[in-house]
Amino acid sequence: MLKQIICLAIFIASQKYVIFELSANFLLPTQILVILLVQSTETEMKQYEAVILTLESLGGIATLGEINQNIFNIKDCTWKTKTPFASIRRIVQTNPDIYKIKPGLYALKKYKSDIENRGIFIETDANKNAPDIVNFNHSYYQGLLVTLGNLRKKGTYIPNQDKNKIFLNNKKLGDISSLHSLPHFSYDSFMARSKTIDVIWFNERKMPDSLFEVEHSTDIQNSLLKFNDLKDFSARMLIVADKCRKEEYEKKIKYTSFSDLITPISRVSFLSYDELNKQYEMEMEKQQFETII
Repeated sequence: MLKQIICLAIFIASQKYVIFELSANFLLPTQILVILLVQSTETEMKQYEAVILTLESLGGIATLGEINQNIFNIKDCTWKTKTPFASIRRIVQTNPDIYKIKPGLYALKKYKSDIENRGIFIETDANKNAPDIVNFNHSYYQGLLVTLGNLRKKGTYIPNQDKNKIFLNNKKLGDISSLHSLPHFSYDSFMARSKTIDVIWFNERKMPDSLFEVEHSTDIQNSLLKFNDLKDFSARMLIVADKCRKEEYEKKIKYTSFSDLITPISRVSFLSYDELNKQYEMEMEKQQFETII
């Protein structure tokens, strides 16, 4: 005698498949449990939806590097491509719900008013020297340098006067830097000068590895004077600025007073905002690898 077949369907919305369990109790020597795997009717999350959801989770504004680092936490979206980062870049550049603030920095349009209330505006040639743009640019690129240094396992230092400045999403520069005080690596006079450098990376021996001065609108010569005072240390020195200021840098680095910075070898380099942003994004993408060499 055949008994009634009981069918229990278990729907799991976040999975690609749904499991149906059919318990068949027949007049047979043993009981049979049949498990059927059938494809779910749920629609998989689209890639642009995953990008928007990631931006939401990051406060509505994020660097492309942050999006790349966090988007794969969303399991409902499958990236069936060998170049997912290129797909993400295309989405943030073309999706109508997303707008570009500056190269590498994107936000959701629905948060635009709130973001502008925080002093973060779309940068144009017309407004790039406005006080809000200048202030944000300085702390933003300091934040990129600190994040990049942290990823490269360097000790990162921000001067006291900048520790309370905001990088992104209410993150203070002092909170993301790894060193809360300047390591005592030399005489007091050198220490006092070092405390004015915008960002310093230190090696594992607490000696300066790299010195960065972010120059958005102030005179590049002031930063070169700082570097000249610290020329006796074996550290890289970099002027970080818009690429349009490279000509100014190349002119002033040739002043006789800075001859020790360029001979017998050049001690100072120019790093454009675009180059910094690209290196930051590459370093963030590398974090997806199981082993980094």
